[in-house]
Amino acid sequence: MSNELHNQNEIESIINRNSSTVYKIAFIRTGNTYDAEDIMQEVFLRFVKRKPIFESTEHEKAWFIKTTINRTKSLFGTPWKKNIVLTEDVKISEQNDAIALLELILTLPNDISTAIHLHYYENMPIKDIAQIMNKSESAIKSLLFRGRKMLKLELTDTLKGE
Repeated sequence: MSNELHNQNEIESIINRNSSTVYKIAFIRTGNTYDAEDIMQEVFLRFVKRKPIFESTEHEKAWFIKTTINRTKSLFGTPWKKNIVLTEDVKISEQNDAIALLELILTLPNDISTAIHLHYYENMPIKDIAQIMNKSESAIKSLLFRGRKMLKLELTDTLKGE
């Protein structure tokens, strides 16, 4: 029985350690809290059911990131999601540049916003991002370059409009 309790504590610890990352990635990719919370729940249910064994904390984090990305891809592949227009529940506070930047990142294509989030918010190296997203390192560098360029153009247009 103590072994079972230890497993429960370990499961809770792993979930607590990864919940912020899973939610942030789900939110970046879906653009709203409702879908992000659904994705988060699905990812952790998958974890509890499959009980994967991780070689390291980096392997653990990579598993959660990859599973989250795959779940968001599945969400947007459903006919229901293809036929609706998502409304964003993100409110931009003009006093908070970080929220405004997040809003801009949300407007980028999913692959670009995911690469930007993993690189700049999760501090992941390009090599790890490439492995998680099943892309080459040069493809990730290209996504980051295009994302920075798109953000710069958008920020420049926003500043000109003020």
